[in-house]
Amino acid sequence: MLRLGLLLLILPILVLMGVYFWELSDVRECALIQNGHWDYLAGECRESSQPFVPWVERHPWLVNGGMLLSLAGVVMCLLGLYVKRR
Repeated sequence: MLRLGLLLLILPILVLMGVYFWELSDVRECALIQNGHWDYLAGECRESSQPFVPWVERHPWLVNGGMLLSLAGVVMCLLGLYVKRR
């Protein structure tokens, strides 16, 4: 149970960071290389200025689900450390 808890604790955080930085690299490429403005809702580089939309508003299921899985991992780790091995 401890190993599964550690997996559930760490894996969602790594997935969230991976998806976030993947999008961030697209945003940086649009701003620095193409000299454009990133449209966060469409996921495209535009010529005109676009409003900023937070990542948690665009992907609420991914963020909240990842945090719930991490919380379940913490609980499983605590139970794995508390229960004696047979």
